Amino acid sequence: MMSLHGKVAIVAGGARGVGRATCIQLAKLGAKVVVNDFGNELAAAAVVSEIVANGGEALTIQADARSAEQMKRLAHAVQHTFGRIDVLVCNAGSSAKAATFAELSWASFERQLTDELKAAFESTKAVIPAMTAQQFGRIIYLSSTEGKDPTPSYLAFGTAKGGLDTFARYIAQEFGPCGITANVVAPGFIRSDEPAMVSEEESRMIGSFTPLGRIAEPEDVAGVVSFLASDGARFLTGTYTPVTGGLVME
Repeated sequence: MMSLHGKVAIVAGGARGVGRATCIQLAKLGAKVVVNDFGNELAAAAVVSEIVANGGEALTIQADARSAEQMKRLAHAVQHTFGRIDVLVCNAGSSAKAATFAELSWASFERQLTDELKAAFESTKAVIPAMTAQQFGRIIYLSSTEGKDPTPSYLAFGTAKGGLDTFARYIAQEFGPCGITANVVAPGFIRSDEPAMVSEEESRMIGSFTPLGRIAEPEDVAGVVSFLASDGARFLTGTYTPVTGGLVME
């Protein structure tokens, strides 16, 4: 059975959807969870309340994942409170916005890439010193299958996620000798409380083409993230895992 007792996890983008499900799952496995979701303070506080009500330990610290200064302060606060940082879940990147290449401006394309990659860069930069010092760390990046398998009108989003996939491999290579793993989880379509890319009817249609017969629930993705945070995944790094019910296979 997986256990994260004694571990401290930061979940960037932890207030809704996959982030929320991940926070709850990590807490159930015994981790102390820091819920970070810049601009969603009330939703983050609700996640903390749910975890605490079920016997877990959690707190919320708000920081913009794109800000070096704010993420450094967050990391220091976590170390001051819990004494360590074991897990970082990067789920605070860009949101999917439909636009064809003809409709895209360079400014909007650049913004999507910057939001995604700077959030991953600054979040990782903030926790690496603590993880290196303790010679242990688990970093999980939430990507999307659009990074490898293009979806019409999601060029900017897919390009940003493709960049994230490559970034994760470089982190895995550089920090493996420090006992730090870095892995990518790439969901496809997800049923969530966040704005949907597809309608309910489209979700049913996609589910009918999926070997497991449905689209993902947030908990399906959270389960994979939790495994990668656990000792069961201690010899996995630089991996890319599509969570699609078999719609995309590696």
